[in-house]
Order: sequence, then structure tokens, then C-alpha cells
Amino acid sequence: MRELLFIANLRLPTEKAYGVQIAKMCETFALQGLEVTLLYPFRDNHIRDELCSYYSVRTNFKIKRIWAPDFYFSGRLDKIAVNIKGVISALLLSFYAVVQKADIIYSRDEWPLYFLSFFNKKIVFEAHNFSDARIFFYRRFLARNLKVVTISESLRGKFLNIGFSADNVLVAHDGVDMNEFDIQISKEEARKKLSLSQDSKIVMYTGHLFEWKGVYSLLETARNFQFLVSNFQERDAVLFIFVGGMDYDIKKFREKARGLKNVLILGHKSHKEIPVYLKAADVLTLPNSAKDKVYLNTSPVKLFEYMASGCPIVASNLPSIAEVLNDQNSILVNPNKPGDLDRGIGRILSEPDLGFQLSKKAMEDVKNYTWERRVKNILSFV
Repeated sequence: MRELLFIANLRLPTEKAYGVQIAKMCETFALQGLEVTLLYPFRDNHIRDELCSYYSVRTNFKIKRIWAPDFYFSGRLDKIAVNIKGVISALLLSFYAVVQKADIIYSRDEWPLYFLSFFNKKIVFEAHNFSDARIFFYRRFLARNLKVVTISESLRGKFLNIGFSADNVLVAHDGVDMNEFDIQISKEEARKKLSLSQDSKIVMYTGHLFEWKGVYSLLETARNFQFLVSNFQERDAVLFIFVGGMDYDIKKFREKARGLKNVLILGHKSHKEIPVYLKAADVLTLPNSAKDKVYLNTSPVKLFEYMASGCPIVASNLPSIAEVLNDQNSILVNPNKPGDLDRGIGRILSEPDLGFQLSKKAMEDVKNYTWERRVKNILSFV
């Protein structure tokens, strides 16, 4: 049996989407017959749940945690602390990996793979963004002829542009567990379970409240929402719900939303709760910003979760998102344009037949983006 060592130089479990992706990938690699070990450092963590339970994945892979120093500096120096301990933990993870007999070492973190690139190991780097500040790593990976998996065609192009061979760079968009998100409950049942209004039209966003996610544009859309749904006389009958975020970002976002009666900020929810929230919505939004160039090539996990939920989607028309979404399975709007978001959302709410057709096509299309299909493509590539 082939062995795969998945290195995550990160805090796990985490409320961030990378945790879901890592857990699902390990589970699916194991389902394909590999002996999988997930390797990550000890970190101070307010999440006390066991990893497999937190992400609702099978216990079909091993988990190995390595001791690493965990420290913080106050104020602006904290970023320096994060970088220093990241390098130290990467070294410790690499020392462990060197003595293992894994057939494949797989990671989305540059530092451990950089250290391991000095040894004769079969290494695969999964890239989730491209930054000029990290070109040092990419040049090293190029020199060592490493295989690279990217999450979008546009991101693949970045690696080809710096000299990577086309044969060494694979596009594998993120995925979804269809059974987890195509749950058989009605919108009314989902709202009852979550204590949400049965009378309002619900526009929902799930995920972190970072500015590059476009959530502030969506908040402005809610503030100035002009569309009135048929048979509704009040603007507040359309409710904008934000699910997710960390404490600092939630506090900041609530300050911005102060006084808005048509906005509900629910904070972080466990991943196992998200399918029910998606079922409760009339429109799901993916308003990613075009302002931060580092994130233009990302392919969010929630994109595929949205598609599998059966709810119509309004999303920013960014190159990486448009690789998956189109005018047959969603409404694409100009990023950073609250007015365009307004019109896109309004169109879904005013044309229920259109929403049904878009969501139906999205559910068909997302069958091409399961975790199983993704892992099979990667294993064929490596």
C-alpha cells in the first residue's frame, strides 16, 4: 500500500476553510487506498473538538502532531511571531518527514517543502495563491522539478509564466461532498431548525469577514437595497445574513452594520451546521473583491458547497470563479459594485423560475467537482 504524508504547518482544527479542505483531502486519499498520515504542529487552540469529529470525516487516516514552540508577541509584532514559529515548526515537521518512508509528501505550505526539497523525496505542492513575495520558494520548486497542483487555471498560468513545465502543473479545483450538502429538508424546515424568519427573503453569505471576500460590498448592498420583492412592502422583508468570521472581524463588521435592521450577523458556525444554513436561504452570495491581487486566483471551497446546496448563486465575475460558474448556473456580477450585487440579487428574487433553473444546473455541474474526482485526478498526475 502506498503511503502519503500530508503536512499542514497550520493550526488544526480551525474555523478557516483550509481545515475543511485538508480533512476532506486526507479522508479521500485514504478512501482511494493510500495509507495517509496528517502531520501538523501543536498550537494553542480554542477549538477543543477532535479533528475528525469537528469536520465530520472518517477516521480512516492517521494523525500525528509534532511539538513546536507556540508564542505570541503583542500588537503589531504578532505577525513577526507567526512567521518565526512557522519556520521553526516547518523545520520540525520536515525532520519528522525525512525519516518516514512515505511514497508521496503532499502539502499546501511552502516552508516544509522547501526544507524537504534538499532530500530525495517525492514532493507535491498544492498552491492556493501566488505571491511575488514567495517567488523564492517557487524558484526552488522549479529547480527541483516538483509537481504543483493549483486550484484554478488562472493560478496555473502564474506558474507556467515563471518556467514550470505544463506537464508538472495540474489544475484541480476544490471540491465538495455531495451527500453532505444535498440534504433532504425543505427551506421551511431549515429555517425552523435555525429559528430564522419564515416570512423574509434571505440573502446569505457564509465564510470569513475579510475585506477581500467582498463582504463590505455586500453590506453596502444591504444598506442601500432598492429591490422590493413582489407582495413585500418593506425593504426589511429582505434579510441579509452573514454566517462566519472570527471574533475580531465580527466585532469590526458589526460596527459597520450598526443600525441596519435588515442585516443579521450570526458569527462562526461549525462546518457540520453549514448545509442547513444554505438550505434556509433564497440567494447565496460570493462577492469576492478584485482589489487584492493575491486572491484573484482562488477557488473558494464554499463555491462548490453553494452549488451542491440547490440554492441560486450570485457571484463576482472573477477569472477563477468564472472557470466554474457561468450564466447557465449562476448570476455573475462586477466585483466591488454594490449596485450590481443589488440587481443580481433582485433578479433572483423576482424571477423564481430563473433561480430554480440556475440552481438545478449548478447541482448538475458540481458533480464534476467532488473530492473523490479531485483526488483521483491528483493521483493520476503524481
